[in-house]
Amino acid sequence: MTYPRLLVHTGRILENAREVVARTTAAGIDVAGVTKGMCADPEIARAMLQGGCRCLADSRVSNLRRLRQAGIEAPLMLLRIPMISELPSLIEYADSTLVSMPETVFALEAACSAVKKSIGVLVMVDTGDLREGLWPDEMGVMGKALSGCRWVHPIGVGTNLGCFAGILPTEDNMGLLLASAAKLSAELPSPVEIVSGGGTSSLLLVEENRMPRGINQLRIGEAILLGRDVTRSRTIPYLHQDTMVLEAELIEVRGKPTTPIGMIGADAFGNVPHFEDRGNRLRAIAAIGRQDVRPEGLVPLEEGIHILGASSDHLTLDVEECPEKPRVGDLVSFSMDYGAMLSLATSCYVEKIHE
Repeated sequence: MTYPRLLVHTGRILENAREVVARTTAAGIDVAGVTKGMCADPEIARAMLQGGCRCLADSRVSNLRRLRQAGIEAPLMLLRIPMISELPSLIEYADSTLVSMPETVFALEAACSAVKKSIGVLVMVDTGDLREGLWPDEMGVMGKALSGCRWVHPIGVGTNLGCFAGILPTEDNMGLLLASAAKLSAELPSPVEIVSGGGTSSLLLVEENRMPRGINQLRIGEAILLGRDVTRSRTIPYLHQDTMVLEAELIEVRGKPTTPIGMIGADAFGNVPHFEDRGNRLRAIAAIGRQDVRPEGLVPLEEGIHILGASSDHLTLDVEECPEKPRVGDLVSFSMDYGAMLSLATSCYVEKIHE
């Protein structure tokens, strides 16, 4: 066995996808399965599709390439506004992309024209979270830019909420998105088909029957992968949360003081740590660190283990209260939030195992 490793229960992710799709379908909403949280793992992508997702979305062109090379033929969307420098690769692997700048549209039209290949675009609208997107009153300008394109086809509008400023989806900002879709459609030969109302944070509106009619797509990753909604600090009751487990091996176990000895400066990441004096306690070090994972997003699954902190390659644990004292070579297990999952999926030092 190689450690650390991330155990992924793909069957539970499949069941989560089915549950999410069943609820959104009843509300007239399709689901784009977001694969970026697990670095476009093909097995997870297939589970999302088997669970009913209509397409897959990822924020990296290299991840879209990975999906295509794995033999996945479903429609693929780039979930981030493309860089001008990556447009040739984007056109090769994606069926659609997000856009928010007329300049990007013009460059994309030129790149598509050069290879005689079309691509769809989802025009992003800023409804308050202040990440990507046009203001709603700019939709006319974008509509004029798109109406002059032959190869770039406007397929819809979308918005992002919760990811940057923490703004939650509401009936009001969803209404603003619908109004933006109408403004864009007024500049085009035919109305746009997709109105993409955000991601996992929008599911609560669906659950409570408060999602305005006309929102017909959600881009869902966290709910399917982890059964959680970090923006609302909730576990989603009808979904599995036990979809992934991190296992790490202990490389040191010994008693140590709880306060360092000597003058305290900044740690390896520029932070000045603070310590509570609790006397001597049993500590353990797991062979994993910030280079692999966001430790603030880990939750120990064994009783009596508490995370004290991490450096690049070491996770320091308080194990004084463990019912059975751990030993060097033992494994410790953790559940995780979205940020921890994202970093684990990206780390080449963490083995990924499907169960």
